[in-house]
Amino acid sequence: MRADGLMAGLALGLATFLGVFVGDSASAGSRALALASVVDPAQETQISARYDSSVLIFKVGEITLNARFSETGYRADSFIEAAGLASLFTDFDIRAEVSGRDGPGGREPVVYAHTERTGSKVRAVRVDFAAEIAQSDVEPPFGSLGVPPASDSDRTGVIDPMTAFFELSRRMEHGEGCEGRLPVFDGKARYDLRLETVGTQRVRTRGWRGDALVCHAWYEPISGYDPEDYPSEAELRHPLVLWLAPVVGEGGYLPVRLHTRAGFGGVTIELMRLDVAGTAPT
Repeated sequence: MRADGLMAGLALGLATFLGVFVGDSASAGSRALALASVVDPAQETQISARYDSSVLIFKVGEITLNARFSETGYRADSFIEAAGLASLFTDFDIRAEVSGRDGPGGREPVVYAHTERTGSKVRAVRVDFAAEIAQSDVEPPFGSLGVPPASDSDRTGVIDPMTAFFELSRRMEHGEGCEGRLPVFDGKARYDLRLETVGTQRVRTRGWRGDALVCHAWYEPISGYDPEDYPSEAELRHPLVLWLAPVVGEGGYLPVRLHTRAGFGGVTIELMRLDVAGTAPT
């Protein structure tokens, strides 16, 4: 499974990831933020959060998220980097940014961008969602767009990894629950997150304490994968488990814990710090 993709989606949320679970250019990021006018400053909610990721008892990464929401739109940026034990073996980080609006059917991204850096290698991905079909601008270009690549149909009616988490939050705020599907395109890969409500559970992390809705998100790859990167049956057998809590009053849901069994020992992401300011969402 693309673990650096969902986490990045989270970061990359919290994405790039929502690796989806663990794991670029400045111009691409600035172009995304140029669309910040979709947010009404007079009515916005500001959220700043930090997450730690761990394998077993060992810290392997950090994620920071800054987001602004209003009745007209949203914008957010996130950063994920190797930390703790993982930083001894890898030099890796992802920056992601998104700007979007609230449409009649849900949250709609306008521009999404992320920059991946591994050592001296850097790749910048920008996806324009303003047209009917999402269009990617990648530098340097991917060596392959996958087998098969994401078609025009695959790139129609889709959202980015970060907006996937924000749309799930919107559904929770409007009483729709953790159900249905989220169609995601990250600039190359096209996949669905199939959602399923499990129940409620008491959660305690450094950044949150209280009841949270437990949700399963099943990762279903569709197109844009090279054969060597396609998730195995074992990796797809288990869902991403999310603990979602109303971090802003009765609304404004965010994951306070995430867990995937992909990889050795599985990966857990927990909310460590949360700051909220402004008008609570309605």
